[in-house]
Amino acid sequence: QVQLVESGGGRVQAGGSLRLSCAASGGTFSNYAMGWFRRAPGKSREFVAGISGYSNTITYTDSVKGRFTISRANAENTVSLQMNTLKPEDTAVYYCAADVSRTGVGVSTSGYNYDYWGQGTQVTVSS
Repeated sequence: QVQLVESGGGRVQAGGSLRLSCAASGGTFSNYAMGWFRRAPGKSREFVAGISGYSNTITYTDSVKGRFTISRANAENTVSLQMNTLKPEDTAVYYCAADVSRTGVGVSTSGYNYDYWGQGTQVTVSS
């Protein structure tokens, strides 16, 4: 079992920054890939960014490339999402997720491949 707890959400004006963190417990953190997803009101869940166990592979959805940075600290069992130049369309509940089946390089962009999810943290960007 893996437990995930997100933190760092909040409200910010357009152009501002936020940093989300996700603390994991259970399992061997460096053995599995981690991802960030979001769900905006009235929309389906969307992949945002993913990182493999040893950070060999990092993937972003096109809309956040150049603005968001995903990173992980295996010694601390944490994964972070630094979000810069935020836009109103980034408003959503953000979730971190663990893909414990992916124990090497590679990152899945499909939420169906992730086994464990955090409770979510709200990010609101005002114009």
